[in-house]
Amino acid sequence: MSAGVYLHIPFCKSRCSYCDFATDVYKSSETVERYVNALIKEISSFEFGKNPPAHAGGSDLLIDTIYFGGGTPSLLIAKQVEKILNAVKTRFNLQPGAEITMEMNPATVTPESLAAYRSLGINRASFGVQTFDDTELKRLARGHDANDARETFRLLREAGFKNVSFDLIAGLPRQTLAEWENNLDEALKMQPEHLSLYLLEIHEGTPLAEQIRSKRQPVPDDELAAEMFELMLDRVTAVGYQQYEISNFSRPGFESRHNSKYWRLEPVYAFGVSAHSFDGRQRYANERDTAGYVKLIEEKMTAETMRENIDAASEYIFLGLRMTNGIGLADYQKRFGTLLIQNYGRELESLSESGLVELSEDNLRLTRKGMLFSNDVFSVFV
Repeated sequence: MSAGVYLHIPFCKSRCSYCDFATDVYKSSETVERYVNALIKEISSFEFGKNPPAHAGGSDLLIDTIYFGGGTPSLLIAKQVEKILNAVKTRFNLQPGAEITMEMNPATVTPESLAAYRSLGINRASFGVQTFDDTELKRLARGHDANDARETFRLLREAGFKNVSFDLIAGLPRQTLAEWENNLDEALKMQPEHLSLYLLEIHEGTPLAEQIRSKRQPVPDDELAAEMFELMLDRVTAVGYQQYEISNFSRPGFESRHNSKYWRLEPVYAFGVSAHSFDGRQRYANERDTAGYVKLIEEKMTAETMRENIDAASEYIFLGLRMTNGIGLADYQKRFGTLLIQNYGRELESLSESGLVELSEDNLRLTRKGMLFSNDVFSVFV
């Protein structure tokens, strides 16, 4: 089994109102360079776990995905990306044909920067559109307009990116069903290889949560969000995209190989501020504050602030159920030495009667209704 590597780049041009990720506004090139150097130091000093998984083999540990997430990784100059990739390739055994993804935001790339990224091996772009409505973009403090998104997509194609993913969010404040349909129509017209279509989640501590609390923005309409989800499924699958996870759709062969590792409970080694790793047995996380992360790496060579054993059987269920293929019951038995139906028979019967899951002799998966109420299903197994 090959692992993945995640690299967190926290810097953004501005902070979106809904964002709950560990991000910082880009203040100076010196600050970014210091962070990049800390990130490289963390990668270079990485030891394959205080409790390495059984398949780990020192520097021979195989990886077949690298993911630059954020934040806005496309704010990095090519030389910084090159140094980070070189550190990863030195510490890990990167397999031929690996998927190497970079998250990008509109108006943060040029033909020159995209050409440089491609020359370094970046072969997949995850493109943060969120909405094609300029009014909604302003409400979200996105820092770009819809034309920026269209132009950036054109530049990606001209630079030779043949694997592009769009992110869009449904259920934005004051968004109507017709406006969401327009977003879908425009995205489908551009024909990206992959679509990540999310229902808005409100996180405490974000500007959007405060705006809703103070009634400057309306409370999200759950019934409208359900209609948007149904419309999304119908429109996207009707034109040839396959739903392979609750919020993710792709043309055949363009599923996100990296993100699928999380849903299959496969190892991902993560580096950078707030990065969360899973080594096959334990999950561990870094310091969430960027300046604090850099200081810890510079002084102690580690920024780890949490390490815990996980209930692998439980996580395997609720993460695996995010995938439309669901969970193989024989695979569950082989992996954990126990029968899923014996452990959760009563709960599964109730979920099945409610129309939330489909259970067969060899498979458990969510129904369409179950996808909409997935958090209720997952809570049974936590």
